[in-house]
Amino acid sequence: MDKTPNRKDIAIGIIGPEEIVGRIMKVIRSFPSFRPVPVVYEYQGEAAERISAIKDEVEVILLAGTEPVRKAKLLPDLQIPVHYLPPTGAGLYRSLLRLHQVHGLAGAFSVDSLSASVVERTYRELDLGLTPPVVEEFGGSLFAAPDELARFHIEMHRNGRTAVALTGVKEVADRLKREGIPNEWVVPLDQDITVALERALLSTETRRSKDSQIVVGLLNVDDFGRLVRQRTSEHDIQRLKLDIHRTLLDYVESLNGYLTHLGGDEYLFFTTRGIFERETGGYKSIPLARDVYHTLGLSLSIGIGFGQSANEAGTNARMALGSAKQAGGNVCFIVREDRTLIGPLAMADPVEYDLSLTDANLLQKAEEAGMTRAYVGRLMAAAARQGRLDYNVLELAQMLGITVRSTHRLLLDWTDAGLIEVSGMEKVGRGRPRQRFRLTFLADKVQE
Repeated sequence: MDKTPNRKDIAIGIIGPEEIVGRIMKVIRSFPSFRPVPVVYEYQGEAAERISAIKDEVEVILLAGTEPVRKAKLLPDLQIPVHYLPPTGAGLYRSLLRLHQVHGLAGAFSVDSLSASVVERTYRELDLGLTPPVVEEFGGSLFAAPDELARFHIEMHRNGRTAVALTGVKEVADRLKREGIPNEWVVPLDQDITVALERALLSTETRRSKDSQIVVGLLNVDDFGRLVRQRTSEHDIQRLKLDIHRTLLDYVESLNGYLTHLGGDEYLFFTTRGIFERETGGYKSIPLARDVYHTLGLSLSIGIGFGQSANEAGTNARMALGSAKQAGGNVCFIVREDRTLIGPLAMADPVEYDLSLTDANLLQKAEEAGMTRAYVGRLMAAAARQGRLDYNVLELAQMLGITVRSTHRLLLDWTDAGLIEVSGMEKVGRGRPRQRFRLTFLADKVQE
């Protein structure tokens, strides 16, 4: 089947225990190219069945909670890339610290899914000032079942050879907990998940084919006329223009791209999608904006367009720049091939939560209810940064940059259109309770 849907995003199967799948679903918000298909299993033996169920609707699979070599045993004829979240990295550091803090690591401990040398090296790198404890490594088959791993830890503990256990398998951790044996399940942290998702993205056919795709960018200097009027001489104006051009040229050079001045306050550049994605950290932030602000004291509105042709990319870049200007400037949006919107991108350091896609139908519905793209962009940015959807009228007025009275009027229209709803009341001192409003139209974009 065609695994490249009309939305041009990349379907990725997320398979694993509920806890890890939940973590991945939070981190994957920072990867606008991915459309996750989450699948939760309770027992590792169910993994092969889960993979078979979704293998024809996804382009890549990220599998958590199973040993990497288990791929060959599960589905040796699988034609799509499968990536794993191994019990190493930041998660191992965290588990060793927890073992030290809770149990003291006074005695030896047993491990599975990890080699003793890796555990000992990681413990030394923690530099706790203690001699690394003795590590008893499971020496059985790499295909050992969870019950076999659990028996190994239990026997080691009951024979007095170990004090605690370190496992990479949730089933084993649950069994040891029931047996009253101190243990830590090595759970991958956000850093580990990000690395795994980046590997998965790079392995996909869609991603490889898009690496060389043309990207068109339009840069507009905000309030350029005001900046010019502030200069006292023509020489100062020319120096300002040269400084702006030099700064933009340096940035586009880092993209291995081509820059041209369209006249006045607007610049055009070309680069490739693969380079642009890497330089923006996966469409998270635009370092150029920070540099321009700190060196020249000005801000930029940026529109980026993707397309199958230069003409399509240029048209989309113009649409994206329009959205950036409507949002009040000092912001960047991306319009993809299917006219969906990515953004707003952080103009300095990336925010903790990024919103990925804005559906064209949603934007049309919002605009029909009097919610301009500028308002949509500001609400999206605030919800992404704060990770919540409920706000009172004062907070909303501040976000939108309008009066409370105007906000009340807009809220009535948006409520009638089904974009928002009253979520409750809050007490304000001795005054009347104040309504809180939920941005329901962003419910699938922000997980609180």
